[in-house]
Amino acid sequence: MPVKSPYPDFEIPDTDIWSFLFERNDRAFPDDKELFVDADTKRSYTFGQLRDSAVTFAHGLKATWNWKKSDVLVIFSPNCVDTPTLMYGVAWTGGVISPANPTYTVDELAFQLGNSEAKALATQRALLPVAREAAKKVGLPEDRIILIGDERDPTGMVKHFTSIRNISGTTRFRRQRVDAKKDVAYLVYSSGTTGFPKGVMLSHRNIVANILQCKHTEGRYLSWNGNADGKGDRILGLLPFFHIYGLTCILHVSVHAGYAVITFIFVAPPVILLLGKHPVVDKYDLSSLRMLNSGAAPLTRELVQTASARIKVPIKQGYGLTETSPTTHTQTWEDWDKDIGSVGQLHPNMEAKYMTTPEDDSEPQEVSVGQVGELWMRGPNVFMGYHKNKKATDGCLTPDGWFMTGDVGYQDKDGKFFITDRIKELIKYKGFQVPPAELEGILLDNELIDDVAVIGVYSEQHACEVPRAYVVRSAASKASGVSEADEAAKIVAWIHDKVAQHKRLRGGVRFVDAIPKSVSGKILRRVLKDQAKKEDEKLKAKL
Repeated sequence: MPVKSPYPDFEIPDTDIWSFLFERNDRAFPDDKELFVDADTKRSYTFGQLRDSAVTFAHGLKATWNWKKSDVLVIFSPNCVDTPTLMYGVAWTGGVISPANPTYTVDELAFQLGNSEAKALATQRALLPVAREAAKKVGLPEDRIILIGDERDPTGMVKHFTSIRNISGTTRFRRQRVDAKKDVAYLVYSSGTTGFPKGVMLSHRNIVANILQCKHTEGRYLSWNGNADGKGDRILGLLPFFHIYGLTCILHVSVHAGYAVITFIFVAPPVILLLGKHPVVDKYDLSSLRMLNSGAAPLTRELVQTASARIKVPIKQGYGLTETSPTTHTQTWEDWDKDIGSVGQLHPNMEAKYMTTPEDDSEPQEVSVGQVGELWMRGPNVFMGYHKNKKATDGCLTPDGWFMTGDVGYQDKDGKFFITDRIKELIKYKGFQVPPAELEGILLDNELIDDVAVIGVYSEQHACEVPRAYVVRSAASKASGVSEADEAAKIVAWIHDKVAQHKRLRGGVRFVDAIPKSVSGKILRRVLKDQAKKEDEKLKAKL
C-alpha cells in the first residue's frame, strides 16, 4: 500500500502566487520587514518595497511591451537582489518566469529561449555578449533584453529593468486573473543530464502547495522575529535562484514566512564536502548557524558525520525534484543524527511508494518495506508535465497522477525514506545492481581522496559493466611522493574488503583534477563516461 505522510493533511487555497504572498490576511510581519539584502552593496528590499517594485515593473511590462498572460520572461543571471522583483512582477501580469543557468553557452541559452518561446530576456551586464548572441539566434529583438543588478549598459542600448515602467502614468492596469491549477507560473528547465533539457511546467498551485508543505515541516523551527536580536532567522541565499531548490526554498518561502549572524542554510552536497575537508573553514566562526539542510543529490553518512563534527553544526537532508516544486521529504531537526543518510519523512498531502523496475513489458509492482525500488509520488506539488514534450510526460506521469521519479531507494520500518541513486546510473555487474553513490560515500572516508565519482565502464573480460572510480587526490596524497599507479592500487585494495564482491573497483581508479558537476551538485557522469571511452580506446590503440 502507498505510504501517506505522517504529517496531517491541510487545505491548499485555490489561489495564485501573487494573491497568496501579497494579498493575504494572515501575514504576521510588517511591510518594513527586510527580506532580501545584497551582502556586497547592502542594497535591500523590504516586503513593502518588493511588492511595490514588482507592481511598478508589471505595469511597465504591460505599457512597454503589451505583456499578456502566459508570456515568458527568461532570467539569465547569477543570484541578484533584483530577481524577486522581476519574478513577482511577471506573476502580477499572469506571465511565466523561466530561469536560466548563467553559465550557459550561446547555444544552450538559445535552446531555452526558443523552446520556451520567450518574449523577453533579463540578464546582467557581464552576460550581455552571450545574451545578445542567443537572442539574435532565435530572433528575439535586442530591445527585448533588459538588465538587472547594479551595472548599466554604458552604450545605453540595453535598458535597465527600472526603466521599464508605465511612463504615461495615465493608463490603469488590472492584475491578470489566473487559474491556479491550470496556468503555468514557472517553466524550469531540467539539468539535461540525459539529453536536451526539458521544460518542467509548474503551476501556481504547485508552488503554493510546496510553500505550505515547507511551512508545516521546516517552518516549525524558524521564525521572522525570534533569536536574541528579535530579528528572526535569516536564510543565506547560497542556492542558485535559477534552480528550483533556490527558487522555491529561498525566494518564495522567505517572502511567505518573513525570514530575512545567518542561522540556517539550504545547501547542496559539494558545499558539505568543502565544509568537511577544506582548510579555509577553520578560519571562520560558524556559531550563528543552527542547522544546515542538504538536498539536490544524495549525501552519505560518512560525509555528514565528518562535516558536522568539524563545524559543530547539525546537518540534515531533504529530497525533492524540479518536477515536485521541489521538496517532498525532509528530516526533522530532532532526528538529524538518528537516521543519517535518510532524507526523512514525506511532506504533508503526499503519497509515495517504491516500485519494481522490470526490464521487460511486465507491469511494475510495489515492493515491501526495506526492499529497493523506484520511488513514485503523488501530491499537489507534482508538476503539470513537460513543455512541448508529451512523450516524456507520458513516460513519467501515470493516468492516476503518480510521478515516477527515476530515483532508487527504500523505506525503513519507521517510515524514513532513503535515496540511493538514479535508475539510469546504476552499474549492472553480472546481474547485480551497484549504486555509485554508495561507493562514493565509502571512498570519501579515505584520507587520500578529496572528491570522487564512480561510473560503470564496459569490461570485455567480464562481459558487463564494472565500477571505476575517478578520484581527486588530497593534498596529503600529492605531497607523499607516491606515484599515481601505486596510489590507485592502494585505493582499490583499501575498499576491497569494505564492500560486497560485486561492488569492488574492477574498473580501477583514475585521477582527475576535479569531478564534473552541475550547479546543483549532481555529478555529470556522462562527462566521465565520455572520458572513460576515450581512455579505453587510447589504451586499445596501444595494444
